[in-house]
Amino acid sequence: MADRLRWGIISTARIGIRRVIPALLRSRTGTAVAIASRDLARAREVAAKFQIPRAHGSYEALLADPDVDAVYNPLPNTLHPEWTIRAARAGKHVLCEKPLAIDARQAQTMVDACRAAGVLLQEAFMYRFHPQITELRRLVASGAVGVPRLARSAFTFTVGSDDDIRLNPALGGGGLLDVGCYCVSISRLLMGEPNAVTASGAFERGVDVRLAGLLTFAAGTALFDCGLRLPYRQFCEIVGAEGTITLPRPFQPEEDPAVLLVRRGGQDERVEIPGTNQYTLMLDHMGTCILQRRQPQFPPEDAVANLRVLDALQASARSGNPVGL
Repeated sequence: MADRLRWGIISTARIGIRRVIPALLRSRTGTAVAIASRDLARAREVAAKFQIPRAHGSYEALLADPDVDAVYNPLPNTLHPEWTIRAARAGKHVLCEKPLAIDARQAQTMVDACRAAGVLLQEAFMYRFHPQITELRRLVASGAVGVPRLARSAFTFTVGSDDDIRLNPALGGGGLLDVGCYCVSISRLLMGEPNAVTASGAFERGVDVRLAGLLTFAAGTALFDCGLRLPYRQFCEIVGAEGTITLPRPFQPEEDPAVLLVRRGGQDERVEIPGTNQYTLMLDHMGTCILQRRQPQFPPEDAVANLRVLDALQASARSGNPVGL
């Protein structure tokens, strides 16, 4: 393997073009060497825009490229398992968009396949690598606001078109899998694993477009809402026995300075975090793990655990009953 991880990008999906490829251009540990599309002209167009050396007219060709060490998989949710497993069998490490699959069972097959092939699988939950989340976890673990009793979060927006793939059940659409997964992830990050969930949602064409959930933990509760038919919103608040910590932009701070608002003992403190690119931080973490043979901060089993909770929330929202875990 070269001194820098050589990345191939599967598809010309918008998230790759807008977020991940530009972040990769700034990476310390990796470089983009190839991109694939089922439309070769489109692959060449994107390759030229970002000065990527090679364009392939099929995903199979990219996986057969001997100069590709790792692939980024931003395909629709239902295609994550197939192309992640095929990449693993081709000996490529995989950064797969969140959620890893549409359910925990499928995600486990991906984890097993990557382990058997000896490659690293990482879920592309970029928000976890931002320094504001590191500081949030440090404050909570230090007891800055006492024992955490309640987590509240939200992530909502309005889809721009009725043809959006997030409204397509055949492609793993729905607000819970698209943005609710962030709320569940940060709740687990702060409070551990829940033992039961309850959810209520509104559905269109077979996918949830608004959903609110309650997660019950041994020592507390998490409340969240997510959706595709609501105004753009994001926030996270952790309420401890002695105070609160609020993140106004926990998931998409962009590259602006981030802020944590800490209230304890009747006093307010504003903790400012310099702006950064959380996608680049995610890519560099994965590159460091592969190049230096280090263990990842978030093993792929965490993605399976997150989907286990998402599965239960889906079941609760459709049945109207609480679901135990």
